[in-house]
Amino acid sequence: MKEEDNIRKKVSTENPFTVPEGYFDNLTDEIMSKLPEKEEILPTKELSTWAKIRPWLYMAAMFIAILLPIRYMVNSTKPKDPTLAIISSDNEQVTDEYIDAILDHAMMDDYTLYNYLTEADTDIYHN
Repeated sequence: MKEEDNIRKKVSTENPFTVPEGYFDNLTDEIMSKLPEKEEILPTKELSTWAKIRPWLYMAAMFIAILLPIRYMVNSTKPKDPTLAIISSDNEQVTDEYIDAILDHAMMDDYTLYNYLTEADTDIYHN
């Protein structure tokens, strides 16, 4: 506490800065006179119809450019001829483990599966 009092006595509590008399009376007027004149704001031009539609067209073209190759790749893997689809599905190999898992799930034994396959009345066996 004594140290603070000693410091205040040495420095004093008065404001060391002074301002000339009447300095702030005309300060705002002087600052305003030094500022540049306000520029005229030009009215914005109305956008044309093409300028409004253009971003949407660009976005649509982008999606088409992305989706068409994907559609082409998906469709190129499928056989176009229905007979080829049947042949390709007949050529697919199913592993024994897969069949065993299905039979276990269906609770079918070999005899029941044999009866089911021999009694099947489909057009596949009549051709």
